[in-house]
Amino acid sequence: MSGRMPQWTRELVVKKCPTDTEPVYHDVVLEKRLLQQLKHGEILVKISAVSFNRRDLWIRLGQYPGVKFGSSLGADGAGTVIASADADDALLNKRVFLIPLRGWESNPDAPEVESGFGLPFGTFADYVIVERNQVIRSPDHLDDVQISAWPIAGLTAWRAAIVNADVSEDQNILITGIGGGVAILAMQLCLARGANVYVTSGSEEKIRKATSLGAKGGVNYNSKDWPSQLAGLLAKNCGSSSKIDAVIDSGGGDIMTRVNSILKQGGRLVVCGMTANPQVQFTMREVLKNQRLIGKFPFTLEH
Repeated sequence: MSGRMPQWTRELVVKKCPTDTEPVYHDVVLEKRLLQQLKHGEILVKISAVSFNRRDLWIRLGQYPGVKFGSSLGADGAGTVIASADADDALLNKRVFLIPLRGWESNPDAPEVESGFGLPFGTFADYVIVERNQVIRSPDHLDDVQISAWPIAGLTAWRAAIVNADVSEDQNILITGIGGGVAILAMQLCLARGANVYVTSGSEEKIRKATSLGAKGGVNYNSKDWPSQLAGLLAKNCGSSSKIDAVIDSGGGDIMTRVNSILKQGGRLVVCGMTANPQVQFTMREVLKNQRLIGKFPFTLEH
């Protein structure tokens, strides 16, 4: 054992709603718990910053799978390694952030075990025990508050944009609902790949912000003809026959039928959330164009 091991930690723990009335809103209480001895390969992270994610809200609303009452809340967290089960651990006293996922090591398409849909720990705590290979060294240019906002949103954005949408240089990519954490990070990843990014939002200010960060342009999805407006932007920037190569969407609903005319044959729609509607419409029009609807889990599951 290396480093000083405290005896106790405080955690925010999920408690079952005492009534069956709708809507469900499970309680969260602060509890003091005894820390277990570290096992081989484990480290103790002193948490200094966490981020509240939609996942945490949906847990309280009873809309997230695999949650056990009595477990601690939170999946985003960053801090410092203060103890290790292994002597002379190189991570000791180093800043790290926690990987918010398990069970995807051997299969990039979906988790090979059911635990991939949950977490073995909760970050809303003073201290977290975790396997040392399930943390990443925090970059020096980001403080703990900043890096704590990365894990869930960053992982979701990476799998949506890079793994599922397979974004590459010079492709035209549409990201809907710009302004949310996943959408912004997906945009940054696509731009880093050299893609041409277009966005939608219900806020003109968010569209302006996105263009200032590198997006080619955007349209307001409150306009009934926003797909036609986007087609006009594509024609202006890339030529009249230009199409969208992939769409990264967090809203659900009729997004597939709306983008059918501007998504290329064989184009991808990656759905990483359903904040607008818990169903996605898919018709023979899309089938005949070989357009693909790809689900992205986790983390933005429910309406």
